[in-house]
Amino acid sequence: MAKQSNPSTIRPALITGEKTIQDVTEDICRQVEGKPSKRWLLALTISLGTLGLGLYALGITVWEGIGKWGLNKTVGWAWDITNFVWWVGIGHAGTLISAILLLFRQKWRMSINRAAEAMTIFAVMCAAIFPLFHMGRVWLAYWVLPLPNLFGSLWVNFNSPLLWDVFAITTYFIVSLVFWYLGLIPDFATIRDRAKSKMAKAIYGILSLGWDGAARTWARYESVSLILAGLATPLVISVHTIVSFDFATSVIPGWHTTIFPPYFVSGAIFSGFAMVLTLLLITRKVFKLENYITLQHIELMNIIIIVTGSIVGVAYLTELFIAWYSGVEAEQYAFLNRATGPYGWAYWIMMTCNVISPQLFWFKKIRTSVVATFILSIVVNIGMWFERFVIIVTSIHRDFLPSSWAMFFPTLYDIGVYLFTLGLFFTLFLLFAKFFPVINMAEVKSILKSDAEKK
Repeated sequence: MAKQSNPSTIRPALITGEKTIQDVTEDICRQVEGKPSKRWLLALTISLGTLGLGLYALGITVWEGIGKWGLNKTVGWAWDITNFVWWVGIGHAGTLISAILLLFRQKWRMSINRAAEAMTIFAVMCAAIFPLFHMGRVWLAYWVLPLPNLFGSLWVNFNSPLLWDVFAITTYFIVSLVFWYLGLIPDFATIRDRAKSKMAKAIYGILSLGWDGAARTWARYESVSLILAGLATPLVISVHTIVSFDFATSVIPGWHTTIFPPYFVSGAIFSGFAMVLTLLLITRKVFKLENYITLQHIELMNIIIIVTGSIVGVAYLTELFIAWYSGVEAEQYAFLNRATGPYGWAYWIMMTCNVISPQLFWFKKIRTSVVATFILSIVVNIGMWFERFVIIVTSIHRDFLPSSWAMFFPTLYDIGVYLFTLGLFFTLFLLFAKFFPVINMAEVKSILKSDAEKK
């Protein structure tokens, strides 16, 4: 008798439903070519409403000054820097999925990389708003750049990690934008060739940059993709490492720690993958893409969340141990105050959401459940927001002198500016999902071809 193969060793297909190349084109182009659905219009209306409320708060902030926020002499950074770090962290998963998994030839990235790349770009745009408007005079934001000395004795401080942020995040944004747009070009050409109206044909014709689909064109496309992936890979590590230096290079107890760079990077990937899951699960349901974003994709992403969440948990415990082992009273008090002080509730929300909740994904039934994954992905991002809040506010609201102790309470304008970024992010993502192909058709078709060859 011939030996039967073990079914457990056969990897399930990445694309289900016995799809053909024509099916891929039809399923993905349908969203771009068809009229907007009522659900999409409702979601866009809510996003624009949130954006409008936030825009009002942002306008008042610019007109009146950042005194409208809840900042005081002791807590000079609060919601602004918390939200900045949170948004930069969310932007990490896109480049990781696109660049690093491309270099490692991981085919499961192909159905999710487009949405993740778009999420990265929009998240970095939202992150940039907070440091710009915290300056007070946002129209002078170009002073952070190392321009020629046209302002008398004014020079940027190259020793400041805040300036390193400018370089790192700007580079990260540009490379991510080019990488995202490059991957869209073949799909724009497909939509151009299918377009029925002259306007659509002209717009997508311009966006496709004269793509002709020749063998030489594809070879150059693949070469440039690999070069950009190689450039983007160190950026995944460097960007949040440099963001962590904003705190780690200070002398404030609770911030002055060398564990911050790897801790921030793992936390960024952790929160980024959670946001990708939140967006993809909604997109999967609304656009009926269950055959392209399968339970296998969801499970693999949940496994990454387990790993990065566990690293974050170890980092929390390491911080507590080092504070105790150091024998420095100010450092010990900073962590004791985090857990038992007036912001203790935020600390325990952080621990529950970031350390305990991801461990539920060890159970296969939970990590392959769409509903459970959606809920836990939101829980993780809530926890990561509180992590940044705890690190920042609880470390500075208790100074060395009890006379300078103060509490931070957000005002409606703090909340409003945050709502502005949420509205901006979801408005941009909804417009992207409607007018751009949300899944990379060219790469998904290559998976179908390889699967057919195996059969």
